[in-house]
Amino acid sequence: MTDTLNHNYIIDSHCHLNYKGLNDDVKAVICRANDRNVQLMLAINTKIKEFDEVHQIALENDCVYATVGVHPHEAENEQGIALDALLERAQNPKIVGIGETGLDYYYDNAPRDLQRENFRTHIHAAQETGLPLIVHTREAEGDTWEIMSEEMTRKPYTGVIHCFTASTDFAQKALSLGFYISLSGIVTFKSAKDLQDSAKIIPLDKLLVETDAPFLAPVPNRGKTCEPAFVADTLTFLSDHLNVPAADLMQKTSENFFKLFTKIPADIVHKLKEAA
Repeated sequence: MTDTLNHNYIIDSHCHLNYKGLNDDVKAVICRANDRNVQLMLAINTKIKEFDEVHQIALENDCVYATVGVHPHEAENEQGIALDALLERAQNPKIVGIGETGLDYYYDNAPRDLQRENFRTHIHAAQETGLPLIVHTREAEGDTWEIMSEEMTRKPYTGVIHCFTASTDFAQKALSLGFYISLSGIVTFKSAKDLQDSAKIIPLDKLLVETDAPFLAPVPNRGKTCEPAFVADTLTFLSDHLNVPAADLMQKTSENFFKLFTKIPADIVHKLKEAA
């Protein structure tokens, strides 16, 4: 169905609508996003104890879907999260992905052994449900790759490296597993030359865009609280940087989103526009 639809709009594939700066008026945040042609948002869960509020935002807003997961920073605070806890919540109709999960050795907010255990549990949830995995990795390319590749050999699964800032080598490895790569506002920063170079090797059929709101506001909004509307600025930058017309990039990144997050009906945005 995706090939026959016109995806001439933008999807924010990763945002945190329950976080401070956005959660005080989610409706207004969504309206501002819609005004900039951002028609669908994926609200990411980072703590099981916050799952209900993330899920509720998705239930209350037709253009928002959500995930279930424990961020690597929370691997100690929420250690022992059982596979069943993820599987049970993943059954909800508006829960379409597992994560975010992964490894963060930059901040080391949780012991690395607990991060690795947490990561594998989430991969197992993705394998069991068939839902895509949302992976966070920072200063942990070696272990991230080792775990991802080992688990892929055990049982295939799909996913995305979100807010990509890793090396070109890691990008190529992730792509070799069939993973998608999502770029945030960081790619617009003047200091992000290496990332901008890496962006050019990502096949267009494996590219997503995101905000990671309320963090990492892209140029020209740096210093502001980031929100889903700003993903339009990241897409505009990438359109120029990759020499791809903006309309084509909207079409491709939205099409990619639906190919990865298969639980969401591909015609959902068209239905939303008709109902508006």
